[in-house]
Amino acid sequence: MTTATRDERTQYQAKIKNHRPARPIFLNTVRAFLIGGLICEIGQVVQWCFYRFAHFSIQDSGNPTVAVLIFASATLTALGVYDKFASWAGAGSAVPVTGFANTIASAAMEHRSEGLVSGIGGNMFKLAGPVITYGVVAAFFVSLIHYLVVHVA
Repeated sequence: MTTATRDERTQYQAKIKNHRPARPIFLNTVRAFLIGGLICEIGQVVQWCFYRFAHFSIQDSGNPTVAVLIFASATLTALGVYDKFASWAGAGSAVPVTGFANTIASAAMEHRSEGLVSGIGGNMFKLAGPVITYGVVAAFFVSLIHYLVVHVA
């Protein structure tokens, strides 16, 4: 078997580029902005409901709001709705906490046949592990800097 030369690969890539449909970048950007904003607006409505009807303070209503959004995303993922929505919405559905919950729930569902620990738990945290680790390390350094600025300076 022969290997393609650099010139042949360049020609092939140019030929492929000519046949690839153009991506509507502006439309995708606007859609992602609107959908991400809509998800955040839904979160604001849920937070307002906790504040108004459950008599939480504004600060205390944030945690249950995030839990509701995560539960809704995981439920819609289990029903097969969120993946279709995400493929249409693009990055707007991937950035908020709902996108992260979708990723974790999808990984858990995909590997459920391998068992609870090695299947669901192991594969679910392959995705979540780096994100959680980054969050914990970043929080440590931000807290350290805050402490040094406020208490030492």
